[in-house]
Amino acid sequence: MSIAAESIVGNAKHRYQVTENWAKLPEGIELGYTHGIVTDKRNYVYVFHTGSPSVLKFDADGNWLASWGEEFAGGAHGFYLHEEKDGSERLYMTDTARGLTVKSNLHGEALLTIGAPERPDLYGEGRRFIPTDVAVDPEGFIYIADGYGESWIHKYTAEGEYLFSWGGKGSEPGQLNCPHGVSIDLRRGEPEVYVADRGNHRIQVFTTEGRLKRMFDDDLDMPCSFFFAGDEVYIPDLHSRVTILDRNDLLITHLGEDQQAYKQEGWPNLPKSYFRARKFSSPHGVCVDREGSVYVAEWTVDGRLTKLVRMRDE
Repeated sequence: MSIAAESIVGNAKHRYQVTENWAKLPEGIELGYTHGIVTDKRNYVYVFHTGSPSVLKFDADGNWLASWGEEFAGGAHGFYLHEEKDGSERLYMTDTARGLTVKSNLHGEALLTIGAPERPDLYGEGRRFIPTDVAVDPEGFIYIADGYGESWIHKYTAEGEYLFSWGGKGSEPGQLNCPHGVSIDLRRGEPEVYVADRGNHRIQVFTTEGRLKRMFDDDLDMPCSFFFAGDEVYIPDLHSRVTILDRNDLLITHLGEDQQAYKQEGWPNLPKSYFRARKFSSPHGVCVDREGSVYVAEWTVDGRLTKLVRMRDE
């Protein structure tokens, strides 16, 4: 069966069929800003949004399965699923309203809560800690990005004990301006810390001790976060596209690019009549499942979730 061209995005090596309105919401639940989206080993999909309850669980076909997390309403932001050393899967969530990072199991039971580090030299007197993302390395160390506060990356032990910080607001190499996303890259033999330095329109790559290794800004505009899949990294670019880079940080393709969307009056809260199936407005979160399908969560007042089904050559 042929597929209409108007439902396909990508290039020859990365082609996807668009599944719009993928998530089937139960009665009584409405999406807020859809900030995060992850998948687990069973291909269940979890969405983190600012409405209540804030965590929604779906199967791969978009059927709603469960929901929880009313305490994150209004502050739901960074969302990361990590497989622990014992094989268990854990959710890590940041709350911009309460200034917290919470680790939970896949049923929403809180296992660890981390607040602002005890650093009076960095916080206090009007300087706020507002975490936007979180990552965990293979040894269990936790990295929290203070994206909306003072632009630091904070490192903690697996038990939540504060270790040290790096960054600080600025535009010089190693400095940060809204480090909106943080992730651990394992493609080069040793863990590297990728930081979406969104206010500086670039990505900076650090060692796990906070030493700058490299930075780049080609083919980037407003990078929000990362999802590593094989040798590739998927980046939701708030300025209306999803970017895929190879293991050398070089462009493979942009998905759903719309260079007019973020220039519209009222963006990102555009009328639903503006949205088109093959075009994004404000991608904020992205993940890739075991089948290679891409899920995109967008920063819009009513939320927007799209599934891109990977097409294979016959």
